[in-house]
Amino acid sequence: MDKQYGGEQAATSQAAPGAASSDAALVGFREACWGAVIVAAGRGTRMGTPESKQFLLLRGKPVLVHTLELFQRMDAIREIVLVTGAADAERCRRWCGEYGLTKVAAIMEGGSERQHSVRIGLDSLSADWALVHDGVRPLVSEAAVSACLARAEETGAAVLAVPVKDTIKKVDAAGIIESTPDRSSLWAIQTPQAFRRARLREAHERALADGFLGTDDSMVVERLGDPVAVAEGEYTNIKITTPEDLPYAEFLLEQRERGR
Repeated sequence: MDKQYGGEQAATSQAAPGAASSDAALVGFREACWGAVIVAAGRGTRMGTPESKQFLLLRGKPVLVHTLELFQRMDAIREIVLVTGAADAERCRRWCGEYGLTKVAAIMEGGSERQHSVRIGLDSLSADWALVHDGVRPLVSEAAVSACLARAEETGAAVLAVPVKDTIKKVDAAGIIESTPDRSSLWAIQTPQAFRRARLREAHERALADGFLGTDDSMVVERLGDPVAVAEGEYTNIKITTPEDLPYAEFLLEQRERGR
């Protein structure tokens, strides 16, 4: 599939911890070359459906398509690499044509772990900067993505996150509370996560060589000693994982469409 890119326009971003808000701070962001790795190779069992969650219908359209359409619309994104299961590549290719997803430059077969799938996706990107996003987070907004990209360009690496609302307890194997961390310093991490592509690829290669598996991409970059900044996201950027997530996503999407 040929690479086809959108045009350039100024990006808008929401407030983020420590992020600059002046027009000057966005100059590099407007000119940067960004690629997106969308990870959709998982076969999660918590949804309890024969179909993988990324392919379930959300308001008549596959969850994954909603996700891809968001990055298709964003002028800052020049190319998209979709990483999915081998058995799902053909229908994903068909959807790219059906829904006009012209920025999808490659559809790759994923690895046995999410981390391996990301590394495979990075190898197919040509952009200088890379973001990684879960295919089952279809409700992330353009404003939140823009905030994450702008923050990454300031610091070298950034992730979307939201402050934790609940009191968090550390519990031992017997179910006894051990401690209560200070909630003011706790953030729930989301995607996208954004980095210089070469540095993220180096981090993944190091992790592979060391046999290290992290729970997200920021962990492999942190192992190199690099600081990773936080851009404040939105609580509506949910990850569709369990049965109750889908109707909630339907509600959020309907509310968003009504507000247009």
